[in-house]
Amino acid sequence: MPLTADEVYAAAPFVRTLGVELDQITPEAVVGRLPFTHSLSTVGGGLHGGALMGLADGTAAVCAAANGEPGALPATVDSTTHFLRPVVGQAIATASPIRSSGRQVLVEVRVTDEAGALCVHVLQTVRLVHAGT
Repeated sequence: MPLTADEVYAAAPFVRTLGVELDQITPEAVVGRLPFTHSLSTVGGGLHGGALMGLADGTAAVCAAANGEPGALPATVDSTTHFLRPVVGQAIATASPIRSSGRQVLVEVRVTDEAGALCVHVLQTVRLVHAGT
């Protein structure tokens, strides 16, 4: 059964609070957007790094969940972020699994600006757990 954006927002309210809009959820890729708002900006008018990391973490978690067993919950255990250039305007994140096993997924997230320039690169290891384990 495919995962829906409404299910993600219910399970992980921070993603909605941050303003992430999920455009695509498949096992192959999760695409999410973070529209620019002044409240998420930093010096120079770009999106704050913490907001971009939240976007990347949210899309990586959804990608891991889409590649796990039904009912498995994603928990980030490792994350490496490289900020390559500022994001001025909307950010678009594409999360793709690199390797998936029964218990964890290695996810690559590429965050681009509206022109398609790579701005942030993230690698995350996401553990898949069942409630109570």
